[in-house]
Amino acid sequence: MHHDCFAPILHRDISSKKYEARVSDFGTAKFLKPDSSNWSELAGTCGYIAPELAYTMKANEKCDVFSFGVLVLEVIEGKHPGDFLSLLLSLPAPAANMNIAGNDLIDSRLPPPLGEVEEKLKSMIEVAFLCLDANPYCRPTMQKVCNLLRR
Repeated sequence: MHHDCFAPILHRDISSKKYEARVSDFGTAKFLKPDSSNWSELAGTCGYIAPELAYTMKANEKCDVFSFGVLVLEVIEGKHPGDFLSLLLSLPAPAANMNIAGNDLIDSRLPPPLGEVEEKLKSMIEVAFLCLDANPYCRPTMQKVCNLLRR
């Protein structure tokens, strides 16, 4: 999403519509300028915007990583993780890495996952939590996220 192109594209609007993932329509996307502060007006869908973008208006690829983490949890939960996300972001960093059973976040309308599916879902939830780190510098790159999801 950000690699293998120069200059990298910051999408600023990764969200869903009726549980279909959406990447910005490029009306909100912008090129990241390597030696620029990359100040930005607020763009994106409420509930998916990284906290630091809302507060500082400084855009970078870690904002897209945060939005991706929200989207992953939304797909797993079957609803936007708003309340859970607020709780997660309000906790100090070590507490934010709390051990949550995968079944606690899985859409309750579905039967509990078993075996390999359960393990894959736990792995996806762990990756989502990495993407949702309150500190943008601690979030992985999307290239790292892709590598983690391939395991």
